[in-house]
Amino acid sequence: MQIHRSVRLGIGVMALAVVASACGGSGPKSAVESAADGHLTIGIKYDQPGLGLRNPDGSFTGFDVEVAKYVADKLGVSPENITFKEAPSAQRETLIENGEVDYVAATYSITDSRKQKVDFAGPYFIAGQSLLVQSDNTDITGPTSLNDGKKLCSVTGSAPAQTVKDRYARDVQLQEFDTYSACVEALRNGAVDAVTTDDIILAGYAARYPGELKVVGEPFTEEPYGIGLAKTDDESRAKINDAIDEMIADGSWERAFNDTVGASGYQIPTPPTVDRY
Repeated sequence: MQIHRSVRLGIGVMALAVVASACGGSGPKSAVESAADGHLTIGIKYDQPGLGLRNPDGSFTGFDVEVAKYVADKLGVSPENITFKEAPSAQRETLIENGEVDYVAATYSITDSRKQKVDFAGPYFIAGQSLLVQSDNTDITGPTSLNDGKKLCSVTGSAPAQTVKDRYARDVQLQEFDTYSACVEALRNGAVDAVTTDDIILAGYAARYPGELKVVGEPFTEEPYGIGLAKTDDESRAKINDAIDEMIADGSWERAFNDTVGASGYQIPTPPTVDRY
């Protein structure tokens, strides 16, 4: 009789645990809730000079990093309580949806297709798509010069290469890698003819390899960078929008840009207007 009672009690405890999990633990915390607990996990790029770069000593630098840290501070979280997590282009939505990050600041263009899966605060920057080639290249001057089977590299999970093929050069050969740094290495060793993504990203690589690589042509798209976060996390989105507005207004946005991207020679643009998507 005692054994049966223990079994019944055990089953009851398990049932209560399941109910509690179903009712009280529905989904990951919002960014505001994580901040209230004193810690944030933020997705950034690890391989983009001037924007999101992991240094040999394990520290992180770049404009996106500075934006992410400023926002975190306004949410009440100091830099030492931030965990930066790598957010490759193809994984950004998944990281947000799975609750592995509280938000993403990783050259994350706001698009209608992405807004089906995640929400955005911002934009905090407006970039434009361009091309990176070897410094001695004179054939490629813009997207329409990529015909005749030229090899164009971009990153899996991003749209730039397909944009070129659809709009400008239908017989271009597309190559995709997991990271832009892999594309840049392919360009340096001659495996591809050009790399395409946003001009500000390409400027960072050109600055890293002076005399070897250059950005060519005028930007031919508009790419508003936003901070990605979970769908319906409206409270966090509002607070992050407020933080971006404040960063622009108090001069921190301009200082962060000059301290990170400025060394590449990329001209500082007019700060964007936060659209509050």
